[in-house]
Amino acid sequence: MSDALERDALWDDFHRVVNMTSAELAAWLRVSDAAETTEPLPDRAGGETGQHVLAILQKRRTDLTADDLRVMEEVVDTVTAQTDPENEPVAEDAPRRHRLMTLGHDPLKP
Repeated sequence: MSDALERDALWDDFHRVVNMTSAELAAWLRVSDAAETTEPLPDRAGGETGQHVLAILQKRRTDLTADDLRVMEEVVDTVTAQTDPENEPVAEDAPRRHRLMTLGHDPLKP
C-alpha cells in the first residue's frame, strides 16, 4: 500500500472500527489473559494481534510500518465481517463481544 490516500483511508477505517482507547484495550487484554491466581505482564497480555493493535494506537500515522498496515487491514476486515449494525451483540453474547474486544472493538460502546 504505497498510495497516501489509501493509507489515509485505512487509518480512518481502522480508527472507526477500533473504538476502544489504548488504555481500555490494554486493561481488557490484561483481564482477558488473567487466570484465577495470576496476571500476565502488561506488555505480554493478550494475543499478538491485540498487542499489535495496542502498539498502532500509540503511533502517529507517519510512523506506521508495512506490518502495521497489514494488521490494520486485517482488523478492519475482521471487525467489519463480524459486526452487523442490525444485529449487534448484546451483553449476553459475551464470547462474540470478547473476541471483538481483543481487536479493540467493543460492540456495546456507542
